[in-house]
Formats: sequence, C-alpha cells, structure tokens
Amino acid sequence: MALVAVLAVLALVITLIVVLAGEPTARGRCTITAPPDSPGLPATWSLTPEQADSAATIVGVGRRLGVPDRAVTVAVATAIQESGLVNLRYGDRDSLGLFQQRPSQGWGTPEEILDPVTSTTMFYEGLLQVPGWATMDITVAAQAVQRSGFPEAYADHEPEARLIAVSLLGQAPASWTCTDLPATPATDPSENDVATLAARELGTARLSGEQPTETGWAIATWLVAHAERLALESVTYDGRTWTVASGAWTSSGPADGRLSLQRLGRP
Repeated sequence: MALVAVLAVLALVITLIVVLAGEPTARGRCTITAPPDSPGLPATWSLTPEQADSAATIVGVGRRLGVPDRAVTVAVATAIQESGLVNLRYGDRDSLGLFQQRPSQGWGTPEEILDPVTSTTMFYEGLLQVPGWATMDITVAAQAVQRSGFPEAYADHEPEARLIAVSLLGQAPASWTCTDLPATPATDPSENDVATLAARELGTARLSGEQPTETGWAIATWLVAHAERLALESVTYDGRTWTVASGAWTSSGPADGRLSLQRLGRP
C-alpha cells in the first residue's frame, strides 16, 4: 500500500510539472493572451486541450452558479495546484479528480468526485460557506476548503488562474485560441451533446443568436476551450470566427453581436 501511495504521488507531481511549465507536451495547444495593460497577468499561457476542457468546466460552472469572479480565480488556482487541471483517477490516499477531493472526507462518492461538474460545484459550495473568503488571500481561501498539506502553493498559480478566468468569463475578447486540434471528429457525438454540456455547465443551452458582449464572448471562449471534446469546426461571435483549421480568431463579418457554431462533419 505504501508503494502504491508513493507511485500515485509521483504521477501527480509529473502532471503538475507539465502545467507549471506552461508548455503542453501533448498534441494540440490552447493559448491565452492577456489583454493590453494587464498588470499581474502573464502575457500568455498555454494549456493542453485536456487542461483547457477542465478550465472551461470550472469557469462555466462558476457562471451557472453566479459566483463572484474572485471565486472563479480561487477555483482555477486550486485545480492547477491539486491536479494540473486534469481529472485524475488517482492521488494521495483516496484523493480523486480535479480538486483531489477525498470520499473518506465527505466529498461524495468516487463517481461524483470524478464528474467535473459535480466536483466543481462542490468546491464552490464549500468556498462560499467560508466566512470572509472574498477578502482572503487565495492561499487562505483555498486552504479553508481543501485542508491541503501544502497550502502555500495555491498562491503560486494566481496569475495564470486570473488570466484563465478573465478569458473564459468573456472579459478579454478573442483571447483564447486552440491550434493543432483534430480536423476530423474523434467520436460521433449526438446533435444534443453541445446543448447538454452547456446546460450542465453554463445553465443555458442557447448557443446561437444575439448575445450581450461579455456573455457572448464567455460562451464563445467556452466553446473553443471545449472544441476537441465537442468536435467543433468553427465558432463565430460578433464578426470574428475561430476555426479548427486555422486555430485563430479572424474577422469574418460585421460586429453584430451574434453567436454561432459549426460541428465537424455537419452540413
């Protein structure tokens, strides 16, 4: 049992080294670019598509719950430290998932913890119950929820967590790009998969038509971050389009506040 625990910790450390380096090694890459004049934020940050998918879930659930932006940053920083934004099926002792929550500590069943939407919801619920969390340093707020053995490490990830949150909350238009994603769908998801995921994470299945600016960019960025999972060919908002072929946002029409998406292999 001791050997198993050591191996699990070593695997977790290797995962964290990848995200701390900010240089994904897997095929595909998502890059976030900070808005001009953004003190305290890294100019750019890179993630693997898997990490991008996890980040989109964490921020999307925060939007559905209506939590403050600060709570989103705390959640993202915590998940970077705990799992490297990877939904791990192992960890120290019985720790699991994005936040390395433990069934033995009352976080739920392994199945619940390994569901990113459920585990993220539980983290936010725990954070919001901490008196004064909004005025605490990230390390203190995260530790009040997590009870980690390395509480000082959460603050190390505040800059990239804030950048991820700013982009996925729609506060930095066209700041999130993903390149080198598969040009053909890895699976054949049903027509309802996009809407189903949006309803679970964002609390809405309306992913087309006119949207307020910040909401529109939040949904558009969420879609790009989930692009590999959802087999998306393109996402358009307010006259700019991201495509899986180019991996970039380009001007494609008038700034009309309208949102649309196209699936790979769909007419």
